[in-house]
Amino acid sequence: MAILTWIILGLIAGVIAKWIMPGRDPGGFIITVIIGIAGAFVGGWLGNMLGIGTTTTGGLSIASIVTAVVGAIVLLALYRLIARA
Repeated sequence: MAILTWIILGLIAGVIAKWIMPGRDPGGFIITVIIGIAGAFVGGWLGNMLGIGTTTTGGLSIASIVTAVVGAIVLLALYRLIARA
């Protein structure tokens, strides 16, 4: 159940990351959302390792949402750097 939660959170995190970092992305909106899902997984994994931002089957915490959004922003920034190089 936690993986499904991170996928849904990743969709939301990808949209929020796109709002925070507007601009033309080489892959468009769909790629941005996929990067958001990956960022949520990376951020969630790191958050779980650090003991913050854990998901439960009952819901999400603010820390997990922030962790997912930060992970999505980091991956989106890296993607923009690599795609333009």
